[in-house]
Amino acid sequence: MRVIRTAVAMLAAAAALTGCGLVDAVGLETDAGSARSNGGSSEPGTNPLDNPDGTKPGLAPIISAKDKEEARALIEKLATRGRGPKTGYSREEYGYAWADTATGVPLARNGCDTRNDVLARDGTNLKYRSGSDCVLESMTIYDPYTGTTIEWRKAEAAKVQIDHVVPLSYSWQMGASRWPKAKRVQIANDPLNLLGVDGSTNSSKGDASPASWLPPNRRIRCAYVTRFAQVALKYDLPVTTADKSAMLEQCR
Repeated sequence: MRVIRTAVAMLAAAAALTGCGLVDAVGLETDAGSARSNGGSSEPGTNPLDNPDGTKPGLAPIISAKDKEEARALIEKLATRGRGPKTGYSREEYGYAWADTATGVPLARNGCDTRNDVLARDGTNLKYRSGSDCVLESMTIYDPYTGTTIEWRKAEAAKVQIDHVVPLSYSWQMGASRWPKAKRVQIANDPLNLLGVDGSTNSSKGDASPASWLPPNRRIRCAYVTRFAQVALKYDLPVTTADKSAMLEQCR
């Protein structure tokens, strides 16, 4: 039995005895219990400024002037350089897709693949395959990129995709080509760099960076570029000058 599922089950039992809600018990509150103001937004998810390791669900808008100022200060820390060549890039350079083999990142080596870990983090009404506490068969998920709620079933798996906020090929061009493979496996499976989103919207993003692609949902754009900055800073990745300018503009 995976530790994360067991812990949630124990907290659920405690919640039932004490009368508190499960969400409060496990500390996965959305905007209702957030430490920051969200301007009255009813959108689920977590302000990225409250989620520096990516273990809390989803992505919520950054609304207040104070939070936007903090986001800009974070983005200002990014170094800049030109985007290098894509020569030598392949997905295999970042390890087998969604394998539970990364080290040094949350949720890794817990007995469940990365894709199902992220779906479970971001989804609600989770239903697992019979006999499994890992493989999801269906769920409800709020897509921050479009601002819509998706009813997902495994039979239509591509309806929800896992986005690498900082695209892997972008990281390759910005310096990851020189990293040891273990570090590339980390960024490919780090929950900070992963979001469950609408499949077609993720496909339209491709390997684009903020200067050329932003989520259609304008309210989430500051949060999106803040998450992008968090990943880049964690892995000491520079961004292009155009990307940094576009990111700062979203949080004004």
